[in-house]
Amino acid sequence: MSFKSIRKRLLLAAALAAVASPALAVAASVADPGGRGQAYATVPPMNRTVETRLLPQMAVLLDKLMVEKRDMTLDGVRVFDADDKFLPGKVAIGLAYLLIDTPRDDPKFATYLAGYRQIADMTADDTNNTWGIYYYCQALHMLQQAGLLQQAVSPQTLAKLKAKLDWRHFVRTDDLTLIDLPNNYYGVAFSVARLRYQLGWEDASASEALLEKTLDHYRKYSGEYGFADETDGDGRFDRYSVLLIGEISHRLIEAGMPATPEVKGWLRKSVDLMLPRLNLRGEGFEYGRSIGTYGETAFLEVLTAAAKLDVLTPQEKTMAYAFSSRVTARYMDFWFDPKMGSVNLWEHGRRTDEYRGKHRILGENLSLARQHIYTSAIWDELGFKDKEPDPGYAAWLDTLPKRRVTWFARGRHDRLVVTLRDRGRVVGLPIINGGKSQHENTPYYPIPFSPGMLAGVADGEFPQLLPRLTLADGARVTPLAYARNVKVTEQGARTVVTYDQDRLDKLGTSAPIADDRVSVKTTYVLEPGKIRRTDVFTPKAGQGIKAVDLSFAGFSSAPATKGGATTYGQGDVRRFTVTGLGCTSRPLKDEKAYRTPTGAFQSLVECTSGPKAGPLTVSWTLNYR
Repeated sequence: MSFKSIRKRLLLAAALAAVASPALAVAASVADPGGRGQAYATVPPMNRTVETRLLPQMAVLLDKLMVEKRDMTLDGVRVFDADDKFLPGKVAIGLAYLLIDTPRDDPKFATYLAGYRQIADMTADDTNNTWGIYYYCQALHMLQQAGLLQQAVSPQTLAKLKAKLDWRHFVRTDDLTLIDLPNNYYGVAFSVARLRYQLGWEDASASEALLEKTLDHYRKYSGEYGFADETDGDGRFDRYSVLLIGEISHRLIEAGMPATPEVKGWLRKSVDLMLPRLNLRGEGFEYGRSIGTYGETAFLEVLTAAAKLDVLTPQEKTMAYAFSSRVTARYMDFWFDPKMGSVNLWEHGRRTDEYRGKHRILGENLSLARQHIYTSAIWDELGFKDKEPDPGYAAWLDTLPKRRVTWFARGRHDRLVVTLRDRGRVVGLPIINGGKSQHENTPYYPIPFSPGMLAGVADGEFPQLLPRLTLADGARVTPLAYARNVKVTEQGARTVVTYDQDRLDKLGTSAPIADDRVSVKTTYVLEPGKIRRTDVFTPKAGQGIKAVDLSFAGFSSAPATKGGATTYGQGDVRRFTVTGLGCTSRPLKDEKAYRTPTGAFQSLVECTSGPKAGPLTVSWTLNYR
């Protein structure tokens, strides 16, 4: 993979880091509480953003690394003391881009070559797991193809790496099952095995077996609808469920292996889910874990793979490029924080999943940069290098379906996402919650999400738009994980979603626990500018309800509550009305418990009731601009 000389880009980097454009300033500002960033009427070609803005910034970080080595700090974090289990691999691939791209007659080349060798020696014994193994193998393969491997890595260190960079460290060799990892790691294992084969470290048999295992597992747990269950059949379908086939496709592209019609069919299903969600800002997934900027690169990776494998129509390819260019521009304008000198997932009101904490700050910069670099290179190969994104993109968005129902599973429990387009706004209603570790977290709730208006809190547990019942024995239960008989009815511009649960989810443990003392029937009515949810709870005979509570944390500010109605002085939500509970409201001031991936909530409505007997109805209505 080749780009214009980084030497020239390094000359630009100081200016880029020191002077923030108005768009760059958004990243560090609380003036955009909805976290939406700018809508791009026009946007530069994707490769130009990569070459003139992203790569120079990555080069600055890597130059700093080669000078400071193990003492490197980034926004107060000592990056090598921070327990980032993927960091050596991410550093290796970042440095590989820098080294390979530097002309051999450039004085910097010898510096980078010596630096690569020193960093490789320094990190050879550091912990480096799964994705880090993949990144490091990919880096070594890149160096091998460039004829630099023997110069960049000492024989002693290369011998260590050959032993350490092995898929067998996280896959059982007897049955090729993953060792305590989610299912998206099958693709990582296949990639590592294939790269080891390409490096001459083993034969092709393991990679072929792991590819078949990957596809068999995908086939088994995606069922008739073609989306990967994040669990072994417990029914959790999130960003990874849509992204995984894109990752598999990219690993096949990297390995020079063909994608079967079956793989292309799965990939097309992911495309069909994504297309109605495209927008002018480059926003991506709004529900599930690891969203924010990774929710945007998920779209980038899937759409780029689909373009490369001819899964898109010519018009879709053109528009996918227009969207991809916006994703990359947004990365630099919104996610990169010039004051931090880093991508910002953690500060100025932002919060991400704990496992992506700030201890991974250097690695997150390098892996995110790589996603933009390699997808941009594919668009270049497809003829879009220096090509202005289609000016008709905004008009094309208006032709997209106003409603899309995407099923993930039906039967014992139903899993789906309803996607609505309302005057340029995307509203998603995911019913995707099952399995351990995430069921209590608000990004997995069966509630509406919409960028800049309705969001969850990573790893956050509070009754966001969802009634929580406290039973007589003190147990707390919520309608989370047991949806059945889901029906989606289209009534012109109105969409009605109904489902029932004969059990509620007992809170307080990693995995859902079914509690059948209360059942519920839920009805959503979604129409332009308005969403209403109604829950009718029916306790078993003799079962008392001690209390009920419900919250709405939102980006709108200046709340005023009277009775069950809250109005807002500013923001996209105009009014929030609750029946069946009494409510109060207050402003929020960047409280940690109410931060989202894109920024802090500005207000909180809290609704409660005392003891209830017999059937209980709780309803809320949200009016928005």
